[in-house]
Amino acid sequence: MATSASMPPRKPPPLRLDRTRQVAPQVFEHLREQIVSLELAPGTVLSRAELADDYGLSQTPIRDALIKLGEEGLVDIFPQHATRVSRIDIDSARQAHFLRQAIEAEIVRTLAGSASPALLAQLRAQVELQQGLMGGESYREFIAADRQFHRLMYEAAGVPELYDLVQRRSGHVDRLRLLHLPSAGKERAIIGDHRAIVEAIAGGDAEAAQTHLRQHLQGTLSAVEEIRVSHPQYLAP
Repeated sequence: MATSASMPPRKPPPLRLDRTRQVAPQVFEHLREQIVSLELAPGTVLSRAELADDYGLSQTPIRDALIKLGEEGLVDIFPQHATRVSRIDIDSARQAHFLRQAIEAEIVRTLAGSASPALLAQLRAQVELQQGLMGGESYREFIAADRQFHRLMYEAAGVPELYDLVQRRSGHVDRLRLLHLPSAGKERAIIGDHRAIVEAIAGGDAEAAQTHLRQHLQGTLSAVEEIRVSHPQYLAP
């Protein structure tokens, strides 16, 4: 994870292009993942010309990708000057949290008592996978397992496109969660919440499932001031 508040232009890791897809969306996805994972820290300069050279592309798909990142609030574009990775905006994080909580509370209510044995087995398997990933040097796999746990519920409820919608709005809160993840007991708390959600769904207790979900999602935002103290350079004033 990067630690500098304001960094010079940085060469992104290699991107293997899928020639059956448009180039700009692939560059966008690649840069977005680097930003959300904090590999490209807030304040990092993104030079269109240098990115084009690094990716071996023209500046057009780079420009299009940066514009889309700007629309998500993940970069600040200063015309004729510079593009920088944005600092984490707490208001944007709170709104993304509100959206996700509203959607997922309805999802767990829908699933409670009607989830198939196959789904419950998949969810429990994801929890066990996360358990095995606790304490690793990299949080990337732990986070991927966390995302898959939630994606499974969206798919089971028949609303997979809403997962994509939530993800597009979650760049700021996802970065905040990553900063919070190393806190003592945080990984264990996530796993405990996931277990409680699954068992409430399995038992048909919609109210308990929603309660555990809200507890699970609100943990990071309740620690904003703690995160601001430990990483003041990452958060917007």
